Amino acid sequence: MSTQTQNFGIEEALKALGLEGEKLGTSTGTQWFSNGKTIESYSPADGKLIGSVKTSSQEDYEAVMAKATEAFKSWRLVPAPKRGEIVRQVGEALRENKEALGKLVSYEMGKSFQEGLGEVQEMIDICDYAVGLSRQLYGFTMHSERPKHRMYDQYHPLGVVGIISAFNFPVAVWSWNAALAWVCGDVCVWKPSSKTPLCAVACQNIISKVFAENNVPEGVSCLVTGNLTGDLINTDKRIPLVSFTGSTRIGRHVSKVVAERFGRTILELGGNNAIIVSEHADLNMVLVGAVFGAVGTAGQRCTTTRRLIVHESVYDKTIETLKKAYAQLKIGNPLDASNHVGPLIDKKATEDYLNAIAKAKAEGGNVIVEGGVLEGEGYESGCYVKPCIIEAKNHFEIVQEETFAPILYVMKYNNIEEAIDMQNDVPQGLSSSIFTTNMREAELFLSHAGSDCGIANVNIGTSGAEIGGAFGGEKETGGGRESGSDAWKIYMRRQTNTINYGTELPLAQGIKFDF
Repeated sequence: MSTQTQNFGIEEALKALGLEGEKLGTSTGTQWFSNGKTIESYSPADGKLIGSVKTSSQEDYEAVMAKATEAFKSWRLVPAPKRGEIVRQVGEALRENKEALGKLVSYEMGKSFQEGLGEVQEMIDICDYAVGLSRQLYGFTMHSERPKHRMYDQYHPLGVVGIISAFNFPVAVWSWNAALAWVCGDVCVWKPSSKTPLCAVACQNIISKVFAENNVPEGVSCLVTGNLTGDLINTDKRIPLVSFTGSTRIGRHVSKVVAERFGRTILELGGNNAIIVSEHADLNMVLVGAVFGAVGTAGQRCTTTRRLIVHESVYDKTIETLKKAYAQLKIGNPLDASNHVGPLIDKKATEDYLNAIAKAKAEGGNVIVEGGVLEGEGYESGCYVKPCIIEAKNHFEIVQEETFAPILYVMKYNNIEEAIDMQNDVPQGLSSSIFTTNMREAELFLSHAGSDCGIANVNIGTSGAEIGGAFGGEKETGGGRESGSDAWKIYMRRQTNTINYGTELPLAQGIKFDF
């Protein structure tokens, strides 16, 4: 295990992103102001203070909303392809700042530098996608039952979109929403996690330069920080759509509050993702998919592999292979490319990890690969833990929960129907996977009688998704969809239009109304 704790040029990255000294956490674009409390951001990599951000007060929030609602009036009238051109330039600016921003994501959140770069690449990809989408905001034409009538539907800009994002993807999830919202003619108010505020300030710095060069109205891209602003967004009738990424517990609250005012929500909540390992699986592929899925981002992805459901005939071989792989994992500073696993986000996450292991043992779980908190040189932050594997039953209470940590529960199955039932028998429904070379098993897994998740994969893991497909899940995952496919439609207002180009006014359904 690596204990190397170098700085890897983080000071240069902070300077390149304009993050020296205390920063203001409220912005409407080029204008920055904040009158709230100061929050400090410490790196889970080495426990050092990265910087501080002054958060938004209620008065700050009101100033932001005034700018945002005013900006929407003019932004919605900009032709969609021209909005797409500005988003294209945002993508170029992200390319120029990819290394610096990826390094900050890694250092402030704790994921590996490669994953940090990958997250910024997701931002670039969604910008590319949105540029093409800006010329494809299609409606449909329909045949009218009345003579000399034409019917069609169209999509209009919706308004102010509230984005509440989580610490584990401190920049990518915001961009999934913002890039689509902007080309759809909406304006955005972003409330990032208070655990990763500097990533948000850095993004706003990058975006504001592009917007200023294109004379984009102040208020199209807004930033508010601090815990106060979350519920201000949720209760604000001026915000027709709230996109929330976080825990199922908080998601329930968001859903109720926004629904009470008849607002829309995109909910991206918990995952309890399983890989089914068939007797017909290529175990070499399983190894890569399962290990990265379980330990990538130190188990802090919503798509992290948390359960491995293995056919009894290959169970022992699979476990032995995993044990050997886990023994080779290098844990340490995420900016060191030789390390596989970085830290958890904070000490509270470490406590949750330890409590989950203790609970699994108490319920009868058998620890196959021991966990524990790492101490000593290089691990001073107290956030580094050992990925562990626990043999468990699917019905265990702790297995039914989502623990944001590198804990993998393994269990046996006898036939494919039983495996699918086990996969589905949890409250969450985000991502799922089967490894098999048997076509019938693969097709059953993808059928109406198969996985009940929003994402179902064959011969790839549960973790990671391409922006071309809609991302999201069912059940307690919330039902929201972001990114590709037709996810753009929720950011717009749908309208059905009927035009009568004749000289008579026939009524629908053949109704007669003479006078």
